[in-house]
Amino acid sequence: MSYAEIFRRQSRPLVPIPTGETPVLGELAGIRAVLFDVYGTLVVSGSGEVGTTKSAACSSALAGAFQAVGIAAAEAVGQGVELLDRSINASHAESRKAGIDYPEVDIVAIWRQVLAQLTRRRLIEPSHGGAVDPKRLAVEYEVRANPCWPMPNVEQCLAELRGRGLMLGIVSNAQFYTPEMIKALLGGPPEIWGFPADLQFFSYRYGRAKPGTALLQVAAEALRRAGISPAEALYVGNDMLNDIFPAAKVGLRTALFAGDRRSLRRREDVRELAGISPDLVLTDLVQLPGCIII
Repeated sequence: MSYAEIFRRQSRPLVPIPTGETPVLGELAGIRAVLFDVYGTLVVSGSGEVGTTKSAACSSALAGAFQAVGIAAAEAVGQGVELLDRSINASHAESRKAGIDYPEVDIVAIWRQVLAQLTRRRLIEPSHGGAVDPKRLAVEYEVRANPCWPMPNVEQCLAELRGRGLMLGIVSNAQFYTPEMIKALLGGPPEIWGFPADLQFFSYRYGRAKPGTALLQVAAEALRRAGISPAEALYVGNDMLNDIFPAAKVGLRTALFAGDRRSLRRREDVRELAGISPDLVLTDLVQLPGCIII
């Protein structure tokens, strides 16, 4: 079974929770490219954002994931969740020592560590730990821990932007399974929806995450090679700190997506955001194309 098929079979419709925000719309002239965050922007994220699942939900997700990959060891679930958190935190700490302020993990390597430690502790049989595909386990866990569904009107929005000749890209804190999730939920890989491979920037590939500017800087450089300056690009995301802040720092125009209370992050108590405001505030993706003046 493909990873996309796992997402397809396990996913169920999710409806955004209204935020009560008032849209701030306007006309942005000279925009030639639009870059998107994924979780909470292109898709409804049940946990609010990748990597933010509550502890009880983590245990339930891991129990289901273990069952799906053939690990019948209920006693391993609690320690598995603990080891997962510990391994991620240790990887982050090691990266920070190397000078990376906002590191990202390779979740496959993390799951390999977790399986190895559970095996050493005799919580799962060596034959189980060695036979499990850590990528499959990562997908089975993610689809349960962070259920997702296409954001309303996402397909219409992307089709309109693409039809007007705008370049589209993705800049997201994400893992290897994110394109597979998009493929499953939108019925085709990101490329089908207008996101060329060279304009897809997922944090796991770089070992760096937002709110650091590294991903947005790489994206801005790719746009420059295509003859598009940062001021001619718009970045759309649901988090003032993780999305609007780094995008503004590298010179992109910005749109805060405020379409789902689960994932909207205003971060009004964060000092670094003082004086930073998005060019647009969207409560529905269908509002976006009308704001861009070619």
